[in-house]
Amino acid sequence: MIILDTALAKRAAENRPIRVGLVGAGFMGRGLVNQIVNSTPGMDVVAIANRTVSTAVRAYTEAGLEPAEVSTTAEVEAAIAKGTPAVLGDAFALLAAENIDVLVDVTGAVEFGAHVTVAAIERGLPVVTMNAELDGTVGPLLAHRARAAGVVLTGADGDQPGVQGNLLRFVKGLGITPLVAGNIKGLQDEYRTPTTQQAFAEKWGQDPYMVTSFADGTKVSFEQAIVANAHGFTVGERGMYGRDHAGHVDELTKVYDVDELRSLGGVVDYVVGAKPGPGVYVLGTHDDPKQQHYLNLYKLGEGPLYSFYTPYHLCHFEVPNTIVRAVDFADAALAPTGGQRVDVVATAKQDLKAGHTLDGLGGYDTYGVAEASPVTRSEKLLPMGVAEGGVLTRDVAKDEVLTYDDVTLPPGRLIDSLREEQEKLFG
Repeated sequence: MIILDTALAKRAAENRPIRVGLVGAGFMGRGLVNQIVNSTPGMDVVAIANRTVSTAVRAYTEAGLEPAEVSTTAEVEAAIAKGTPAVLGDAFALLAAENIDVLVDVTGAVEFGAHVTVAAIERGLPVVTMNAELDGTVGPLLAHRARAAGVVLTGADGDQPGVQGNLLRFVKGLGITPLVAGNIKGLQDEYRTPTTQQAFAEKWGQDPYMVTSFADGTKVSFEQAIVANAHGFTVGERGMYGRDHAGHVDELTKVYDVDELRSLGGVVDYVVGAKPGPGVYVLGTHDDPKQQHYLNLYKLGEGPLYSFYTPYHLCHFEVPNTIVRAVDFADAALAPTGGQRVDVVATAKQDLKAGHTLDGLGGYDTYGVAEASPVTRSEKLLPMGVAEGGVLTRDVAKDEVLTYDDVTLPPGRLIDSLREEQEKLFG
């Protein structure tokens, strides 16, 4: 990303920093603020909105800044004009401010994130989303709206989907046809709960529900869904292949059926335990025998699949790259280009009784699995991103995938209307 640091250096020299508005100040948001404040010349976090304002204050103070607490759009604009970072509880007052250049969504909340993203697009702001759960539910529609508004909506560099997106673009640039985009996990246990993950969450200062979504497979399902939606891939089967593999990712070139991959048009997948982790991998083919000879010379083997990987993902450290890509180059790190290819569907983590109200992502009731969107549509499967708050109309057995017929959803939610609009547009 050499061109990006050059662009930021030019902005810094001209005292013309990219002015970032942040919604959400949790674990990842605080890391991002610290990264921009202390390691990214040419960019400023000028305002943070968070439901608990003290948490937004903490994000700045941990980075060495003292913010001003404000409450209105006019006060946000005045603070930015004076060079004082602003914190407030109202995300929409922040979004209305004229002197911000880009919004970063670090909420991780589907319904609230939907309201924030829609408002930002309507305001004409580029949006960098770290909200994979929202993106995996209605990302194609939101990207369509962003294109219509002439702004960029993009996933983030650093997290595994964005790293896969960059690697896929690199591989395609070599003339290779990618057939697998994969995620390397250290753990997959669908039955983990916030109780089992409490100690780990406390050790690292994270939310136990978010940590649970990593462990129970929900997060990797959302991550791979948004890669599939951006690059036109699907899944080989419900839940992806999801193999255990203790060896190197290069060995995966012998695991997949190349003819099957070609017939599917490419798949997203994950492996548990592979090295080097926790990175990502892309497997692809090259049809030119002359280039195959060169690839063999360069130690990539005889094919037909060739392995490419990135051995790490550095999350918030790389998000400033996404911000400058979006603002200065109108380039998305990861964005759906059409309709939904892969969904994440809600699956019972335990036996559930009729009348029970489903809890949220990374909770006790459900885990998410990736499914091809035509199957989701034909079987009326319930997307994980809309499941929270649904009241069961019948008993559901452990590991059973829920359908829309199994729940009564809360009325009046934006996420449901967006999902319906997306189905009408692309379905």
